[in-house]
Amino acid sequence: MNWEQLLSLKRFGDTNKRLRKEQDETRLGFEVDYDRIIFSSEFRSLQDKTQVVPLSKTDFVHTRLTHSLEVSVVGRSLGRQVGRRLLEKYPHLQNIHGYQNNDFGAIVAAAALAHDIGNPPFGHSGEKAIGAYFKDGEGKLFQENLSEEEYQDLCDFEGNANGFKILTESRAGREGGLRLSYATLGAFMKYPKASLPKKPTDHIVDKKYGFFQSEKLIFKDVAEELGLHSRDDSSMRFSRHPLAYLVEAADDICYTIIDFEDGINLGLIEEEYALEYLINLVRDKIKTENYNALKTTEDRVSYLRALAIGALIEETVDLFMENEEEILSGNFKTGLLDVSRYKAQISDIIAISIKNVYQSNEVINKEIAGYEVLNGLLKVFGKAAYHSYNGELSNYDKLVLKALPETVKLDNTSLYQNVMAVCLFVSKLSDSNAMLLYHRLKGNLI
Repeated sequence: MNWEQLLSLKRFGDTNKRLRKEQDETRLGFEVDYDRIIFSSEFRSLQDKTQVVPLSKTDFVHTRLTHSLEVSVVGRSLGRQVGRRLLEKYPHLQNIHGYQNNDFGAIVAAAALAHDIGNPPFGHSGEKAIGAYFKDGEGKLFQENLSEEEYQDLCDFEGNANGFKILTESRAGREGGLRLSYATLGAFMKYPKASLPKKPTDHIVDKKYGFFQSEKLIFKDVAEELGLHSRDDSSMRFSRHPLAYLVEAADDICYTIIDFEDGINLGLIEEEYALEYLINLVRDKIKTENYNALKTTEDRVSYLRALAIGALIEETVDLFMENEEEILSGNFKTGLLDVSRYKAQISDIIAISIKNVYQSNEVINKEIAGYEVLNGLLKVFGKAAYHSYNGELSNYDKLVLKALPETVKLDNTSLYQNVMAVCLFVSKLSDSNAMLLYHRLKGNLI
């Protein structure tokens, strides 16, 4: 892979090549990507989607929206610092093509802003609930009318692939979805492969998958434009865009530190116990006099959080540059923080968060409720999608379909497209709207 291709400004439908040196410096193409994401309705719905604690009404607990904004800020810093060092290493990128430090920051910031845009209601349990409906629930009846790959998309419903769908799916009047630059789409794709074949390996890109069969052609176009390294001639499996490692690191930094912070502020992790873990991460950076002057838990945690994020940003930039050539060759197999000197401290913090926060009664009980809600919605809309396909719509189905937005199109030509349209609709719902719709379908007019 080479940086000239990887920094492509191409957008869906372009017939002429976009050159960096011809860009309007007051509003660069990569900055347009950020704007389009942040003004999208799908991004706005993240304000009422679970990050750690579902349906939390506490103002200091993060939602997917606040988490995504913070990941974007960290991603911008990572991109700019890496960009500066890459331009020193490859001066022709700046001298001939016109790329600047901020281009790298803008790409990573936009991709990071969108990194959770495909997540359904109720966090990762929402993904599992959708998959369970098709694998073990009433959705099993669709299998005989789907290809193996299509059915696998549903059984292993994946937020990353759903995000790529949201960003790229064409509909009337909006060809190419948000029409982001291919560089940003490449940085967004953490797992550039289809749901099948699985072929598990020790390479991080094989952990999940990154596109549904419905987006196969646009994915192929993006991968070829960017020159992503093909990892398998017989199937669509590619190496990551190098900047995807920075998007992943930004997410890892934020959820490690900030989910831990949420746990402390919620009283799920004892302050004295928790602060020691953060201090272990940044002990050599603490200014003792400043720290001792802080009087509240919130201020102490905030101070340590800022130091920790700063330390991890610095570490990530160094790791990226140390491994840049291996990353470009497609042979770097782990996340950047997996080889960090802070790995032990990060692992300790994550272990505490898993025990005290992710597995707390409050979280588990609400995730159970989320399973019931999503299964209930899919039962109703899934049947309508199936009956639309086989031409057997009941009066109830017709009423149900009126509850769907005009953008959801169901017909008798493709069961897969019908079911994916339903899944996309459900996945875009906020936690509260999913609950509200579920109760309405149950006859509870609240």
